[in-house]
Amino acid sequence: MVIRVPFTGGEKESLQASLDRHREVVLWKLEGLDDERLRRPLTPSGTNLLGLVKHLAANEYAWFCETFGRETEPLPFDDADPEADLRIEPGETTADVLAFYARARAAADKVIAEVELEDTGTAWFGEAVTMRWALLHMVEETARHAGHMDIVRELLDGATGDHRD
Repeated sequence: MVIRVPFTGGEKESLQASLDRHREVVLWKLEGLDDERLRRPLTPSGTNLLGLVKHLAANEYAWFCETFGRETEPLPFDDADPEADLRIEPGETTADVLAFYARARAAADKVIAEVELEDTGTAWFGEAVTMRWALLHMVEETARHAGHMDIVRELLDGATGDHRD
């Protein structure tokens, strides 16, 4: 099912639909691949599909839950290692990462439902941001990484496309 942004929807509804649309692309890009290909780095920096999902999950928790004062589970951020949230550790399974993403999305959706667009929270760098800004940022972040995933997927098996048919 393709999620469509409503042509005449309200602002929050439209932002949520846009985020959900790109979230679904992220999951679609993983379909049909085995664990080895999901973890295979295809760029000099080590970019791989599963690492991008882990990164997005951590950012969903951070931008929605931490910013707006909600609890999260431990997040894979490390000031000494800026790539920690993109790396899949040997003990992490595909199921673990996908469950982390599902929990992050559910927690983020709860915060989005509870917080008005104009309400502010405090970003990790100490500045106030609105829910509107956080939603816009995560739409951009998720879309950007879905694009990266499209390229990685094409390199893996030739599959391309920006959304399910």
